[in-house]
Amino acid sequence: MSLFQNISFYTTVNQLRALPRASGVEVAFAGRSNAGKSSAINTLAKRGRLAYVSKTPGRTQHINFFRVEDDNFLVDLPGYGYAKVPLAIRQHWEHLLSTYLQTREVLYGMVLIMDIRHPLTKLDLQMLEWFSLTKKPVHILLTKSDKLSRSQAACVLKEVSCFLTERYPQCTAQLFSSMLASGVEEATTILTDWFRSGSAMIQQDNIE
Repeated sequence: MSLFQNISFYTTVNQLRALPRASGVEVAFAGRSNAGKSSAINTLAKRGRLAYVSKTPGRTQHINFFRVEDDNFLVDLPGYGYAKVPLAIRQHWEHLLSTYLQTREVLYGMVLIMDIRHPLTKLDLQMLEWFSLTKKPVHILLTKSDKLSRSQAACVLKEVSCFLTERYPQCTAQLFSSMLASGVEEATTILTDWFRSGSAMIQQDNIE
């Protein structure tokens, strides 16, 4: 059975105190506004309108939880880096994102969405720095890879992978295109492994 076969929207929160009870495994999706995060989630889930896709960057202003199976959740975080969002809201997002990413015990890992044409921006690096403190894995989807030629896309992937190896060894990266639905199998395999590994760790903790 596919990991996302029965995925469904669960809840949305805008305050840390409103987070659901931590019980199963959570995997967070984060990324710069307009990098294609919602499209990537919809493509992985094979559901056209699961995550809201807006022509206006910064539309996702809450933490959205999607139940994958049992008590496991895919967690869609607010997009970051959109200049037209008021300062107070940006500061609230920053606090919400950093606190959730650094303190949520059941969070197994993070999928970081980057537009392949603009990878490793200042804010992407800030996100990696925030999350590196947890020592948890990060998998980067270089989205919109169809916008480049195969050789150009491969070159960007190589450069990003080399950077990660030197600076963030817990991170991996791959090419991804929602338009062509390419990279889905690779990403799904990694996410399936994360949820299974996370569930095994929780079961072991319960036994101990």
